[in-house]
Amino acid sequence: MEENYSPPGTGHRQENKPHNIYNGWSSLAVHAGHEKDPRYSHLVPLYASSTYVYDSAEQGMRRFSGQEEGYIYSRWGNPTLREAEKKIEALETFGSDTEVKGILHASGMAAISTLMLSALKAGDKVLTHYSLYGGTHELLHQILPSLKIECIVEDLRNPEKAEEHLKRDSSIRMIYIETPANPTIQCVDIESLAFLAKQYKRVIACDNTFATPYLQQPFRYGVDFVIHSTTKFLNGHGTAIGGILLGRDIEFMKSQATKAHRLLGGNSNAFDAFLLIQGMKTLELRMERHCHNAMETAHFLAVHPAVAKVNYTGLPEHPDHYTAMKQMRHPGAMLSFELKGGFKAGVDFMNRLQMCVRTVSLGTLDTLLSHPASMTHYGVPKEEKEKYGITEGLIRMSVGIENIQDILADLNQALDCL
Repeated sequence: MEENYSPPGTGHRQENKPHNIYNGWSSLAVHAGHEKDPRYSHLVPLYASSTYVYDSAEQGMRRFSGQEEGYIYSRWGNPTLREAEKKIEALETFGSDTEVKGILHASGMAAISTLMLSALKAGDKVLTHYSLYGGTHELLHQILPSLKIECIVEDLRNPEKAEEHLKRDSSIRMIYIETPANPTIQCVDIESLAFLAKQYKRVIACDNTFATPYLQQPFRYGVDFVIHSTTKFLNGHGTAIGGILLGRDIEFMKSQATKAHRLLGGNSNAFDAFLLIQGMKTLELRMERHCHNAMETAHFLAVHPAVAKVNYTGLPEHPDHYTAMKQMRHPGAMLSFELKGGFKAGVDFMNRLQMCVRTVSLGTLDTLLSHPASMTHYGVPKEEKEKYGITEGLIRMSVGIENIQDILADLNQALDCL
């Protein structure tokens, strides 16, 4: 934990501060993106307005033509949404001179849809890997093929396999990665794959939801796009759905991506953006506790007789341990574990939980557990689930910030019946 930051002597109402005045990550999380409110509100107001007015018809024309900056319609932009976007832009690029633009969406899937439909066209292919979030998998395999956009699945933990595809197939337009991946927690080498993407003149996108910008900054390694489900750790309290697409090609983000976003209608709203902004201010504090508890939990599960396998990159025996440690500040708060008793053991275990919560989603303050085979990845064919390591007895766990002894006690009593 830091802090080395000393506030400037100009007073707390001066806003639009340059990011380079912040020495500490948490200072940026609290202050970045905030603009001084004309009525001196401490926090960004919740702009619950669908549309915006003009002083004259000429001003309206200037705004619609792009000659004058200003808000027009909240599906196109909103001051509360813009603060959330600017804060995430700052967090994803802190410590570098990279410039990116973010577009806030109604969900992570809306952000992914905007990316795919603005960056790809009929005849293009996406190269991706095993074990993706179930919604992303279904979008790639069930929706995009009808638009003549195909998906190639490969074990991208081996960059040589990725290069073989790129050499052989010029129609591959995008490499799409999720690291750590859902729900097997496998990690791919961002830097190696980004290097290949640049070498072969393709684009690469990274879902950074599990890691958050506090643990991992994919833009540092050369990726073109970063996606988050802001519903998860960024919000942190389970109070709002949201997503964001960020890109380093500013012109593309302002043109094709913005056009697709506006016409697809996947915009966020002021209330959800306001909740997201408040949640991000404590991201560092929360992630430190999440990560500490996850490490303790992984060590506990690794020696329990009912557990066949623990997927957590913080354990040296995890095959992707080195990769994760190279590009992440900490292995994170997500893990999964495989029960020896298969499907029945998974159901029995879930039913015995007392404090920990039986639900999908992740990244909230409390500990959440789900059974992917029957929940998040229910729509993935059984043979594909097994191929990707999503077994009948796999449990996914988002480790919360509760007292670690209470978490372990609940897990222990639920496991002892198996």
